[in-house]
Amino acid sequence: MGIGDWGFGPNPESRIPNHRFARDKLRNLKVAVGKDGVTRCSWPGEDPLYVKYHDREWGFPVDDDRRLFEKICLEGFQSGLSWITILRKRENFRRAFDRFDFGKVALFGKRDVTRLLKDAGIVRHRGKIESTIKNARRALELKSEFGSVARYVWQWENKPDAARHLSKDLKRRGWTFVGPTTVYSFMQAMGLVNDHAEGCSVRDEVEAARRRFARPS
Repeated sequence: MGIGDWGFGPNPESRIPNHRFARDKLRNLKVAVGKDGVTRCSWPGEDPLYVKYHDREWGFPVDDDRRLFEKICLEGFQSGLSWITILRKRENFRRAFDRFDFGKVALFGKRDVTRLLKDAGIVRHRGKIESTIKNARRALELKSEFGSVARYVWQWENKPDAARHLSKDLKRRGWTFVGPTTVYSFMQAMGLVNDHAEGCSVRDEVEAARRRFARPS
């Protein structure tokens, strides 16, 4: 989920980064009953793809390096757009970026950038494309240092102001398009926090998944 789509759980002000978008996101502290009779966070609306994403993906903990890399890259592409726009193009992005295998993406060169700029199935933004390639190289460095991207990411769970500090550390390591808003959206989606609204039918399911989840070590 991206900038315009946050759905917060209880006491969101204790977790969200202190940036200019934060207070606007509090309006999403609500649930809605869908046409299927299920009560869920209001942000997916009735879009079937969005509902499926909310019900089956958003907030469930992830420790797969490729999925983590994919998500943080797509959150970067989402900057300035809505997440549903990116979600509808996700399979195109996967095809274009070798399923976000960062070992392969790290080898992309100028010809690949030119190819991607001609690909109408993705967001054709040179800066974001080049950022994804550079971030793939940084991901390889994380894997070398920590053993996995997942181990690096999950060490930030439950830390005070985690999104801001994780964003700062990623930038220090050379990552781009990883501001605190982007990073918090990434943390929400990958299960480092459970921000399904109170009353959402998926909230307890996500919390149970988080309890069962073996943190990378």
